[in-house]
Amino acid sequence: MKCLATFDVTSMALMFEKQCRRAGFDVRIIPVPRQISASCGLACSYPCDRENEIIRLCEKGGIEISETHHMTD
Repeated sequence: MKCLATFDVTSMALMFEKQCRRAGFDVRIIPVPRQISASCGLACSYPCDRENEIIRLCEKGGIEISETHHMTD
């Protein structure tokens, strides 16, 4: 399973990636899968087992996540 965060604007996806990498999380920007719709077309994958930490980091940093998704491979 992989977890994805989607965003309404591209700048939030870029901020998410930057802040999470600075904090040592393994994240990367990917195109939004077809089964999900998102305004900016970008999603960030992240480790599901670190989801709570990542969400708290984003809340502290003012990063607005539109939705989170748990995807099966």
